[in-house]
Amino acid sequence: MRIKRSVNAQKKREKILKSAKGYRGAKSKLYRVAREAVMKSGNYAYIGRKNKKRDFRKLWNARINAEARVNGLSYSNLIHGLKVAGIELNRKVLAELAVSDKPAFAKVCEQAKTALAK
Repeated sequence: MRIKRSVNAQKKREKILKSAKGYRGAKSKLYRVAREAVMKSGNYAYIGRKNKKRDFRKLWNARINAEARVNGLSYSNLIHGLKVAGIELNRKVLAELAVSDKPAFAKVCEQAKTALAK
């Protein structure tokens, strides 16, 4: 007895076309084209998840550097000063302080300066 694939094949196609919903033109209507578009978009999404981490770290570093220079330190001196002082704040938290709580960031910078002066 041979196995017929109609139900499974239909489910597979529906799954791909559902993933391609919202794509322009044939990419959302025709199975072959939709399959390629979905595979490519999946690759872009995978790459994007990696790039997002890189981009946010760049943004945080830029924000920290800008506010550190206002407080008389360079980015690298601030990070080194924090390490010497034993203050373990990650860049995400430092950037948030730099943007939303400038007095607290200034205190952190002062602690880094005193640790560097020793």
